[in-house]
Amino acid sequence: MAGHSKWANIRHRKGRQDAKRSKVWSKCSRAIIVAAKAGGGDPGMNLNLRYAIDEAKAQNMPKDTIAKAIEKGTGGGDGSDYEEILYEGYGPNGVALMVEILTDNRNRTASELRKVFEKGGGNLGASGCVAFIFEKKGELYIEKAKAGEDQLMELALEAGAEDIEDDGEAWRIVTDPSAFIAVKEALEGAGIEPDSAAIGMIANNTVECTGKDAKKVLNLIEAFEDHDDVQKVHANFDIP
Repeated sequence: MAGHSKWANIRHRKGRQDAKRSKVWSKCSRAIIVAAKAGGGDPGMNLNLRYAIDEAKAQNMPKDTIAKAIEKGTGGGDGSDYEEILYEGYGPNGVALMVEILTDNRNRTASELRKVFEKGGGNLGASGCVAFIFEKKGELYIEKAKAGEDQLMELALEAGAEDIEDDGEAWRIVTDPSAFIAVKEALEGAGIEPDSAAIGMIANNTVECTGKDAKKVLNLIEAFEDHDDVQKVHANFDIP
């Protein structure tokens, strides 16, 4: 998501997620199960599992719940066979949307998401219709009270970060996905805990939304995030 301050958007979204803790944990568990099933239960050897565990920890998911999800994924009794799907489309005001899905029923999910798009003033598009707008990157946010720019420049850039930006109340560090873990560990090793750290799809251009359009876009994003099968939503809106 874009905006006058991306960090402000992240905090706003996190506040919504905190109010829906059980649903967020359920989605984290699903991501861990799928990653463990595909690449094994050792996060040191399975990067996707490492990412899923880190995101679960960021949501304050208990260690025993994470361990149970890994066990299920490696053959400990989960009967679900989840499929990863990426849906693309447009929202109000021509905002591009990419919606990451984990589902055990492709037909049901496709029908339900098409309705979410339509009800929210958008439309489901063909595969590839907006993918060219986005690039996969790592993003880490650190509130300015925790560290100065010079310190972050030295730590993050030496660890492989691509850029450090001023995002209002926080610093935004951008990395290639391959350097994300190294940068995160370099910061943590220096006693600087990122307030947000994730790999996502970053838009290379944005659509400004104001007034009613802005409200419609935010309502549509929230409707997607409320859906049980939706893992992540990426959009290129810019709300001043």
